[in-house]
Amino acid sequence: MNNKNKYMPVMLAVSVVLGIFIGTFYANHFSGNRLNIINSGSNRFNNLLHIIDDQYVDAVNIDSLVEKAIPQILVELDPHSVYLTAKEVEISNDDLKGSFSGVGIEFVIREDTIRVQNVIKNGPSERAGLLAGDKIVTIDDSAFVGKKVTSQEAMRRLKGPKDTKVKIGVQRFGQKDVLQFTVTRGEIPQRSIASTYMLDDHTGYIRIKNFGETTYAELLVSLTTLSQQGFDNLVIDLRDNTGGYLDRAVQIANEFLPKNKLIVYTQGRKSPRQEYRSDGHGSYQDIPLVVLINEGSASASEIFAGAMQDNDRATIIGRRSFGKGLVQQQIEFNDRSMIRLTIARYYTPSGRCIQKPYEAGRESDYEQDLVSRYEHGEFFSSDSIKHAGPAYHTGIGREVYGGGGITPDIFVPEDTTNMTSYYKQAAMSGLILQFAFTYTDNNRLKLNNFKEMTELADHLVRQNTVEKFAQYADGHGLKRRNLMIQKSHKLLERYINSRIIYNMLDENAWHRYINQDDPVIIEALRIFKENASFPKLAPKDKEEKEPKVALGKPNKYEPLLSPSRRFPRSVALRVACASS
Repeated sequence: MNNKNKYMPVMLAVSVVLGIFIGTFYANHFSGNRLNIINSGSNRFNNLLHIIDDQYVDAVNIDSLVEKAIPQILVELDPHSVYLTAKEVEISNDDLKGSFSGVGIEFVIREDTIRVQNVIKNGPSERAGLLAGDKIVTIDDSAFVGKKVTSQEAMRRLKGPKDTKVKIGVQRFGQKDVLQFTVTRGEIPQRSIASTYMLDDHTGYIRIKNFGETTYAELLVSLTTLSQQGFDNLVIDLRDNTGGYLDRAVQIANEFLPKNKLIVYTQGRKSPRQEYRSDGHGSYQDIPLVVLINEGSASASEIFAGAMQDNDRATIIGRRSFGKGLVQQQIEFNDRSMIRLTIARYYTPSGRCIQKPYEAGRESDYEQDLVSRYEHGEFFSSDSIKHAGPAYHTGIGREVYGGGGITPDIFVPEDTTNMTSYYKQAAMSGLILQFAFTYTDNNRLKLNNFKEMTELADHLVRQNTVEKFAQYADGHGLKRRNLMIQKSHKLLERYINSRIIYNMLDENAWHRYINQDDPVIIEALRIFKENASFPKLAPKDKEEKEPKVALGKPNKYEPLLSPSRRFPRSVALRVACASS
């Protein structure tokens, strides 16, 4: 018997087995039963989509289905792993880039119409002739008023590639006809430093809104400006700074630390420990420094504050920070959408991870954390702060805590002494913002005469804007309450006038105004006066270990938490001086 005949039975057996397997596969496929493939395979999600596409009773947009499913998958991981559509990626990147291409205006939407709030100096709209107070009614010869006017749609129509043109029609106060302007879009700078000025003859102040591409360069300019004015002390205000780029926080921390000090390190399951240390080239290693934080300070701002605290380089004043200690990597898809996937945690020099606790899949609880803190009393007493995890120690041995943000060295409570339900409703309803813009618009010619914050503030006090607001609010659904208005008069006056100042001048003037009697600023100045900005090891008794509570004026004018993805967009009752 030859070799071919010898192996024939084996070949026949194998053929029969393969035939049975293939027949079973196709039978199951055409009968709609492929669960055996799904349950045995590791690529269940793709298999499920193929089944839906192949057999579902109606036509299905698979791309749309995937776009809805991905966020639901990521939310099961942690609160900061997210999916962004291509459009959301563009908007998000604009917040941190040094510039974007557009027409160069700040606007608000009132009564279904775009109102120009500010025209950026030397920007495309100013060169074309637009003015603050103009009402935009047409874009590219098409009417743009009514219910279709949303911030997103307005941004879509006004932004565009550099050197492209957009035709804008406006109604201007005192003019009957619609005025037409052709604006050539250009690069609009995005400033991450909102304010730089001298608090007194010796103390410089810098407010950083986020850590973007140009933040470090902006900081160097701000420090040079303050140096020319002879500053000896420095306040860096990170309140409501929702973060940004890690490397920018490291660069800025490097300016204030001596050589080889650990700034932060990151570590994850697939991400080996990576340390970031100072190089000793910082120009401000010895200047007395105070850093201000609150519950809106997150991510990169917590990296900076934690580095200053753990290296005993600065005194931290304010309230406990947000508690975001997760590091995301951006992974882009072909359609320019992306996921931001958490790949590591970051740790302060003492070794603490400041990420607050979270439970996977319970996103709403995480986003309500600041409201829970408020209701628990943490905004009003340091004794209400709940520390998760053990104590750590700074370079000189001071106790610090992780597991939920940076706890300040000096706690300044939020005050509600003159808060009333009338004030809360006026602020939270948006009526104060609406009135402030309407008042600005109606009195713009007169208000243009005031170029300095103090002059404008004094003028507004004489105008009794609180009474004017009460009349306006009464006609817009908020019933007048004379006793409550009297009790909250100072709060109302500060909030109303601050918004008018913002509308007429700029963000720097706004900060100068609200900082005048801010108790956190007052506490910082006290620390400098007592030469106490460099922390010292406190006595070991229990009372000295707890954060000190600042005396002085209570904080009535705290801004709202700045909006940010995955952060709560408002905190109940934290309403004064909110940005529109």
